[in-house]
Amino acid sequence: MQDERRESVTVAELARAAKELEIELTDDQLRQLADYANRLWSWNARVNLTRHTDVDAFVQRDVWDSWQLAQCLEPQEEVLDVGSGGGVPGIVLAILRPDLQIVLCDSVGKKAKVLNDLVTHLDLPIPVYAARAEELVEEFRFDSLTARAVGPLPKLARWFQGRWHYFGRLLAVKGPKWVQERGEARHLGLMHGVRLRRIRAYPMPGTSSESVILQLSRQA
Repeated sequence: MQDERRESVTVAELARAAKELEIELTDDQLRQLADYANRLWSWNARVNLTRHTDVDAFVQRDVWDSWQLAQCLEPQEEVLDVGSGGGVPGIVLAILRPDLQIVLCDSVGKKAKVLNDLVTHLDLPIPVYAARAEELVEEFRFDSLTARAVGPLPKLARWFQGRWHYFGRLLAVKGPKWVQERGEARHLGLMHGVRLRRIRAYPMPGTSSESVILQLSRQA
């Protein structure tokens, strides 16, 4: 198996990239994020987890999206990160918002194994489940679910169809195609009884496009 060697990201590099986006981070958060990125990239040579394997892509995509999500979460929320993959946004959220009670899940066993290694290495109190989110919401209570890069809106809506009453809301990070995806979900009848709101919009660094955070919840 090919061993992809990469330069380790430093705290100074992270601080520079975060400052360009006006993301305010403490020294401890910068250290944790650098430690996380280096550990993740080391795993990435064996398990395909992320395409963002340089400091600018990591900050402009992973940290930026997670930071935007962090602004939408109330203090002390219990949060399930759906399809956590390499830990974005779940692990990054835990670093940015240590008050949150984060749970990670991924139905792919090898990815769950990596997630366990990452949270253990970072000494973060985060449970990891090798399970589908649809199963976990029926077993545990969550205020919010977070989802990023796990599938289009029709797929997300299908996963939680008939389960919206089990949790407070789903916060989905989406790109410019979200309007088209919403139309497809409605056409398929998957938005019946579901309220969708765009609660945050922000630029995608280095592009002319915009990302949004959508809130999906049971219609009262």
